[in-house]
Amino acid sequence: MKNIDTMHEYNISNSLSKDLNEAQIDAVKQIDGPLLVLAGAGTGKTKVLTYRIANILMSGVFPSQILAVTFTNKAAKEMSNRVVSLVGERSEGLWLGTFHSIGSRILRRHAEAVGLKSNFTIIDTSDQLRLIKQIFSDHKIDEKRWDPKKQLHIINTWKDRGLTPDKVTANDIIDFAGGKSLEIYEDYQSRLRTLNAADFGDLLLHNITIFNDNPEILADYQRKFQYILVDEYQDTNVGQYLWLRLLAQKNKNICCVGDDDQSIYGWRGAEVGNILRFERDFPGANVVRLERNYRSTSHILSAASNLISKNSDRLGKTLWTEDNEGDPIKLLLTWDDKEEAKQIAEEIEALQQIKRHSLNNMAILVRASFQTRAFEECFMNRGIPYKVIGGLRFYERMEIKDIISYIRVTAQPDDSLALERIINTPKRGIGPTTLQSIYETSRLYGISMFESIKLMLSEDSFKPKIAKTLSDLIKDFVRWGELVKDMTVAEFTETIAKESGYISMWKQDSSLEAQGRLDNIKELFHALEEFETIEEFLEHVSLISDIDNLNQDNMVSIMTLHAAKGLEFDTVFLPGWEEGTFPHQRSIDESAKTGLEEERRLAYVGITRARKNLYILSAANRRIYGQYQSSIPSRFIEELPQENIEKINLNNGFNFPAPSSNFEDGANYSPKPSPYAPTKKTTSFSKSGKTSPEGFSVGTKVSHTKFGNGIVLNFSGDQLEIAFEGMGIKKVIDRYVKAV
Repeated sequence: MKNIDTMHEYNISNSLSKDLNEAQIDAVKQIDGPLLVLAGAGTGKTKVLTYRIANILMSGVFPSQILAVTFTNKAAKEMSNRVVSLVGERSEGLWLGTFHSIGSRILRRHAEAVGLKSNFTIIDTSDQLRLIKQIFSDHKIDEKRWDPKKQLHIINTWKDRGLTPDKVTANDIIDFAGGKSLEIYEDYQSRLRTLNAADFGDLLLHNITIFNDNPEILADYQRKFQYILVDEYQDTNVGQYLWLRLLAQKNKNICCVGDDDQSIYGWRGAEVGNILRFERDFPGANVVRLERNYRSTSHILSAASNLISKNSDRLGKTLWTEDNEGDPIKLLLTWDDKEEAKQIAEEIEALQQIKRHSLNNMAILVRASFQTRAFEECFMNRGIPYKVIGGLRFYERMEIKDIISYIRVTAQPDDSLALERIINTPKRGIGPTTLQSIYETSRLYGISMFESIKLMLSEDSFKPKIAKTLSDLIKDFVRWGELVKDMTVAEFTETIAKESGYISMWKQDSSLEAQGRLDNIKELFHALEEFETIEEFLEHVSLISDIDNLNQDNMVSIMTLHAAKGLEFDTVFLPGWEEGTFPHQRSIDESAKTGLEEERRLAYVGITRARKNLYILSAANRRIYGQYQSSIPSRFIEELPQENIEKINLNNGFNFPAPSSNFEDGANYSPKPSPYAPTKKTTSFSKSGKTSPEGFSVGTKVSHTKFGNGIVLNFSGDQLEIAFEGMGIKKVIDRYVKAV
């Protein structure tokens, strides 16, 4: 076994005893063989992962021989930055990223093995749904009776389990769509290949297929990845588990870091069993427990440990800290959810005004989204800045998706889903009849919409006016495809947005929302300046996640407990701790003990998000979808040690009924019912006068990042015609050059 002493020539060796505790050092020192690191909340798992990567690199291993995977771009970026800070340039070439980004990288190298081209498009949920609806229409399946979203969920579940259509058994089939769910899945996969597209699930599913069908390819990657590290292993689904097993089965140098007590994504396919059976999967595996917490006070940790100890499906550990015990957890009992919101608002105001606490370091974590309504109303009335995390994301807004679709078609003309979205946006007179004829030709010949249009134009299949419109559109996409070679990503996109008429469409729109959409489009152009290539941007948009886009303004954060995992705040409020709300009744009804244990893990996650101050609230009455329901406190409250809690009853002498501890796990305790940040100021889209909007006139000497120095020959609006030294005459948008 390689030893940590091999790093003595680097400063990392001097940092170990200073920066890591004994358990962390044990995890970092073991390089060879399987290792499971059980990392409790706030115990420094990212530090262990990064130091371990550094240790492996310093032992003489090439960066390209190390594969490190995690779940979010944010986590991957943080790990990468930390590794660079430890070993500098020695980390260049490291395979570090999310499961999906690594899967995409491998798939692009071997796309032909599963019937794709290397420039395949990664489609999002809305495109998936549109494709399902097309298949429903062709199969004469009634959308009103059979929800396309349900069919999509079935397909995604099969993919999460690593099941291609040929591997779906009779036991896997769900009675849906008149027994056609598997047939739809087969058709769906076939159409994705025709579109040269893949969805998120395919990124790993196709990897698994490639590895199983091509032993030589699998052997190459097994030889390549001498060391594998996995973050958040408790969140892996079956497909991710199979992918990792295939890659690790030769060398078995796999280190999985995770916390079985924070496995809270069973509803989306995560299998806590993956981490629980690690020692059976990899005989002889070493297990290191990280239990010293660097985040929370002892009151918070004691409550969390006592609560989670009630679960039986866990490997077991107890969090502790050397810091002071802090303030007890405050348990507030209120009359209803309106009073609950009022009490939280008053605590926030006191913390901010008296103790000078930042709103950014306060969070309200709810079990269900309906709970946020009372807080939003209360905070707006009291003038407390807040943000609801998990709402509509920037890249999901209509105008942004439209422009991205233009980019997608330009970069990959076979992307029929993107072309379908914008073929008549702005309005071009292309109606349902024309679209249907294009679809039929596409299906008949097994070609994309783009190729169908070209074929039908060559055969004079359209009426003259439609033919002219479609011919011009096809020519535009071809021309835009050439422009990308001579422009930055931002310039290229802004040019398409203008020349397509999309900007003009919103300028001419008199609705109140039109200006907001134009502002969002401007912000998109600004965001694009960070990317070198169109492909890099499209990959980024496909893989981005909610938590990666958290707004950093000084606001109280309101989010679900699921969205809060991985985050931490000085002050955390946990409202709605009543039976039926939390634990959620549906989880108990559908999964009994398994569901209850996941709910308890969710409570554990919520408690351990708090560094200093923790408030748990329970209301005697709660409005659920407009109806008041009487409640009793959550059983989780009874499972908290009383010595760690300060109970505050705000109900004028009303005493809550207590849940009985005699009920078995999974029993039903519930009583019956009795802005997006302000955009950077940019130049308006059109001005007139003797200079361009940015102040350039004929004869002005300018500099461009791609074309170098030149002189302005002419201009129209913000479009400059510039003669560049050695590059000839180019047309560019004025804000992308500067005077010299």
